[in-house]
Amino acid sequence: MTFDANDAAAGVDGIRREILGWQEFGEAARSLAGDVLRSGFQPDVVIAIARGGLLLAGAISYALGTKACGSINVEFYTGIDERLPEPVLHPPMLDAPALGGKRVLLVDDVSDSGRTLAKVVALLGDEGADVRTATLYTKSHTVLAPDFDYRKTDDWIVFPWSALPPVTVVEGAA
Repeated sequence: MTFDANDAAAGVDGIRREILGWQEFGEAARSLAGDVLRSGFQPDVVIAIARGGLLLAGAISYALGTKACGSINVEFYTGIDERLPEPVLHPPMLDAPALGGKRVLLVDDVSDSGRTLAKVVALLGDEGADVRTATLYTKSHTVLAPDFDYRKTDDWIVFPWSALPPVTVVEGAA
């Protein structure tokens, strides 16, 4: 059986899904950037939580005109509703001490449990950064509601960058 975006969206496994397309993603990023500016917060740097927050952080940084960007690698989810016991930081590591005294917009795709955001907010806060958080989605059971979000849902979210399985080399293909 082949797997495609329609399968991901259809919830063939009985899991309810929220589907975000590329066009809506662009609109969401600009909407979040507007929310940030209207709040009076002008970030010095935009930090993505990789991998899920990478594309959103880039889009928001362009929309804000903020050129300073970075990322921090955190692993927590291993599959649909499957997690490690705790979020784990992976190299390459962010130079968190360099962010002391900076206004940081920390960006991720979703605040589901909220534990990934909470871990990174604590790390950056310990270094003296003034941190605000932005996500596309927030789940009702999160332990850390972001300062800015585009939408709330308790469904599994299908993002346009992860709707399909990873690309593989097909045997015999030229």
